[in-house]
Amino acid sequence: MNRIALILAVGLCFAVGQALQCYRCDLGIWSLCITSKTTCETDEHCFNGVGNSAVLKIKMKGCLKVSECNKTEDVNFPQTSNTSFYSMTKTCCNTDLCNVAPGLPGASGLSLAAVTISSLLAANFMI
Repeated sequence: MNRIALILAVGLCFAVGQALQCYRCDLGIWSLCITSKTTCETDEHCFNGVGNSAVLKIKMKGCLKVSECNKTEDVNFPQTSNTSFYSMTKTCCNTDLCNVAPGLPGASGLSLAAVTISSLLAANFMI
């Protein structure tokens, strides 16, 4: 009986170790997409979403159910209306952190703040 418990314990460790890590960006505009890392559920893959509206290029990243991968959908605004605000194409991949592009790879809020402050200081010294 101890062998069965050991096999189950090893199997559980293997299952926990198989969780897919992805970059997450809830909403990015043009080339700016501030990301963090997230862990997907077992029936999800990483995705990059690119949407085009009349004026903006919208980006998203994260985990997505496999059944919703590689599809384009219209996003209405407000959600209850029939007016399409933009069209979003979500492309999936299934290896850790594979959804790094498009956008700023691995950019965190802190690193973007540091770049912004550095740029402002550099511009201040040039003037």
